Parts: sequence; C-alpha cells; structure tokens
Amino acid sequence: MTNDAESTNLPVPLNKDSGDFVRERMMKLLPVAQALRLYHRHEVVGLENVPPSGRCLLVTNHSLATYDIALLYAAIFLGNGRVTRPLIDRLFFRVPMVGPIMEFFGSTQGNQENARSLLAGENIVAVAPGGMREALRPSVERYQIRWNNRKGFVRLAMETGTPIILGACPRADDIYEVYPNPITKWAYKAFKVPLFVARGVGLSPVPRPVKLVHYLSEPLIPPKPVQDPEAFKRQVSRFHSKVCKRMELLIGEAIAHRV
Repeated sequence: MTNDAESTNLPVPLNKDSGDFVRERMMKLLPVAQALRLYHRHEVVGLENVPPSGRCLLVTNHSLATYDIALLYAAIFLGNGRVTRPLIDRLFFRVPMVGPIMEFFGSTQGNQENARSLLAGENIVAVAPGGMREALRPSVERYQIRWNNRKGFVRLAMETGTPIILGACPRADDIYEVYPNPITKWAYKAFKVPLFVARGVGLSPVPRPVKLVHYLSEPLIPPKPVQDPEAFKRQVSRFHSKVCKRMELLIGEAIAHRV
C-alpha cells in the first residue's frame, strides 16, 4: 500500500502533520492534558501500533466526558512526537467561541473534504463515529458503541487507502453517571442539542478519578474499492462490520483487564 496522495485521488493537503503552528499549540495544552492523565492514571496499551509517519485514521469510542480522547492524543504526542488532528462534530460550532477555540488547537470540523485534506497531508486523523449520540448514552448502556449507521469513516479509509487504528477506553463511561430521561432523547433528535442529566463525584460535575486505559488495535488495512457501485456498498458494509466487531473485542479486552 502506498501513502502517495496522487495514487488515491486525495486533494492537495492544507495541513501538514509537521506544521509548527499545530505543534506549538499542542505544547500549550500539554500541561492540562498531563494533569488529567495523572488524575486518571492514564495509560495506553498498544502505542507502538501508531505509525511513526504516514497517514492513518484513529477511531475511538465517545464518552460523555469527551476529554478522555484528548489524553490519548497527548500520549501519542509524547510517545512519538506526532500530532493528532481530530474531526469534531458541527455541534461545537453552534456554541459561541467553542468551535474556533478547538480549531485553534488543531481540531477541524468533521466533513469529507476536511478529512481528505488532512489525510493528504499524511496526518493522524481522529474520529469518534458515534458522535454526540453515543456520548449521551445513559450509564445503563455504558461500554457500547453506536456505529451501526456510521459508515462514512470506513468508506473514507477505503477510498483513500488509509489504515484504521481503533482506540478503546470503555472506562471513560464511568467518569460520569448519566441518567436516562426523555428530555435528552427529544432535544437531540429535534435540535441536536446535548441536554443531559449526569453527576460525577457525589452530586457534583467533578469527574470521578477512575483509571483510564486506552487499548489500541493493530492497523486494519482497508480493502481496495471495487468499481461497481452496488458491489462497493456491500464491500463497505463488510469492512464496517469487521471494524465494529474488532472494536467490540477491544472493548471487551479492556474491561477484562480493568484495574
């Protein structure tokens, strides 16, 4: 497999992994990330699976806390110096100042055009396919992924020849106790607004100091796309099923080795 952008019809890259502006801003966030890593005794199993160079899709589960994913980015940066470029939900751009601030620190609004541009720059591009819908799950549904109808990342990997590395941190669902309620479902379905009822330490919003461990999979190499559109859809579905099953196994492994 080649990582040459021209061979996969990728656009001209707009952002390079080695861009000093992203690296400098990442350095500013490191003290915060390191403090949270210490608070959660954060570890990464399988960090060696992250390639020292070249593009890949880092695909993770999504908790209500969300910041647990950033701890993985910090670990990768400290482990091999690579900057991860997250694709974030458009919802963040509906909140004044939040979207621009996240962009300032290297995140990009999640869409196919931005994803392809970042991959063309040979970046590590991160995505949480379950999005806010997965993050808002009540705690009775903890440790589950909601990727059934989220096939865009798999299609992107296949069309660009990009390997997928899965990152599972199921215990991030234990940071907060999330209560089921009809308002949460209604607000998200009608307005895509995250209204939820949750608590951390005691009755407070302070995150619980649970130990967080990310488990990273081996690179999953996507099959080469076939030309026939209908056959390609079936191919996407098969690879998507394979990726989901691997993630479920990874989550099970992480739970079995919980500390």
